[in-house]
Amino acid sequence: MTYKITLFSQESEDFVLEIMIDADAYFMDLHKLILDSCHYSEGEGHCFLLCDENWHVSQRILLHDSGKLGSDEDLFLMEDSTLGDFIEDEGQRLAYVFDGVGRRLFLMELSEVIFGKPQLHPIVSRRHGQVPVQYWDEVVDEATVKPVPAVELEEEAESEESFDENEIDLEGFEIGEE
Repeated sequence: MTYKITLFSQESEDFVLEIMIDADAYFMDLHKLILDSCHYSEGEGHCFLLCDENWHVSQRILLHDSGKLGSDEDLFLMEDSTLGDFIEDEGQRLAYVFDGVGRRLFLMELSEVIFGKPQLHPIVSRRHGQVPVQYWDEVVDEATVKPVPAVELEEEAESEESFDENEIDLEGFEIGEE
C-alpha cells in the first residue's frame, strides 16, 4: 500500500511537496526524504506530530529519546515506527517539526491511499514553490520575512495542543510538476 502525503508550509504559502511512500516505510525514511528534498540538515527537535481533524496533537514520533518525556508517556522513535502503524485514513493530519529550536513546522495530510502499487523507495512526486529556510539565522534580510503565527509546541505533549485551522488554506494550494 502506498501513501500520497501532501506537505505544505504556513510560512511559504506557495510551497507544497507531494510524497509517495510505502505504508511499511519508517518515519525515519520520511524524515530523511523531507530533509533531502528541502536541502535541510539534521537538527535539534525534529519530530512528527500526529493530529486529529482539528490539528490537535495526539502523539509524537521523535528522532531521538531526549529524556524529556514523562515516564507515563509512550515513547515512539522514527527509526522504530512504521507509517502504517500510526497513519491509515485519507485526510489524516500530521506535522513535521523541521526547526525544533524555532518551533517551526510543515503541515501534512494523507491525501490518498493507493492499493496494489507498492512504493519501493520514497519519492517526491510533485513540488511547487519556494522551500522556507530551515533556520531564521539563515535569512539575510529579516525585513522580507513575514511573521508566522506560532504553534505552541510545549516540551511535553498534551492533547490540548492545536493548530488554528482558520489560518490554514487547504484549498488554496496548486501543485505543479517540477
